[in-house]
Amino acid sequence: MSFFAILLALVLEQARPLPPGNAVHRLVEHWSAWVARTLDAGVRHQAWVTWGVFTLTPAVLALGVHAALHMGIGWPAAVLWNVALLYMTLGFRQFSHHFTEIRDALDEGQEDKARALLAQWQQVQVGDIPRSEIVRHVIEHSVLAAHRHVFGVFFWYVLLSVIGLGPAGAVVYRLAEYVQRRWPREAASEGNASPVLAEVARRAWLALDWLPARATALGFAIVGSFEDAMDGWRHHAQNFPEDNDGVILAATAGALNVRLGGAALSRDSASGSSTPGRAAEPGHLASVVGLVWRSVIMWLVLVALLTMANLMG
Repeated sequence: MSFFAILLALVLEQARPLPPGNAVHRLVEHWSAWVARTLDAGVRHQAWVTWGVFTLTPAVLALGVHAALHMGIGWPAAVLWNVALLYMTLGFRQFSHHFTEIRDALDEGQEDKARALLAQWQQVQVGDIPRSEIVRHVIEHSVLAAHRHVFGVFFWYVLLSVIGLGPAGAVVYRLAEYVQRRWPREAASEGNASPVLAEVARRAWLALDWLPARATALGFAIVGSFEDAMDGWRHHAQNFPEDNDGVILAATAGALNVRLGGAALSRDSASGSSTPGRAAEPGHLASVVGLVWRSVIMWLVLVALLTMANLMG
């Protein structure tokens, strides 16, 4: 069931992606604001309760609907419900338009436009960075976005599906990723979230993303240059401030033989020393697309084999 749900969700998302500012996004935004405003007291234990209410309440509801459909109508209805949830939580088209627009601008030689699009995407000032740095930042942000929007959701959905909790894993992961971005911004602007709540959201996210980040890095190593990717993972992941992101970016750099890391944008998670490899070039963008899609296919094949083994067993 997991394989068919993921495959159908990916196909549907490619054919008809959710538009920006859709109803689901607005609902999550209002839910986040209400929970923080109502429950956040600025103390650590209450902050964990607030995070738990925000992420686990929708997950329990999603799981309850899944169980009710499975028992009341049958497994096809439960599969369709899983497809709907994955359609809302998993997919390339939630970020790929940024990648495509910047790539097209670089292909047309419009570097100023590419810089403006990168600044708009990341909501930062990029200055007058050279072409290679534009490409490098696009690679880094795109790989991390692919992990958070696709592979991380994929990981927790499949893992918890083994014990019948698949929808809950996908929902919790995406909501945790959302508030680790939103609540720190609100804390910095004295909004609904306190600094304590922002820190709890960050810590919870790092814990929840620890295994998926390493699974993503392993997938890139398998479908890329395995020895170089593993060498980058072992020796250069510490070049990046965030441990989980560093593992993914270091493995990507080795898999593609591209230099990542270095001078950061003002809000960039990928800063510090550079990895070995060639300077980033526009041609590397096509290599990134190939790397990501090969990894998707590899994991889909693995899930399909597990599904077949389960059906035959």
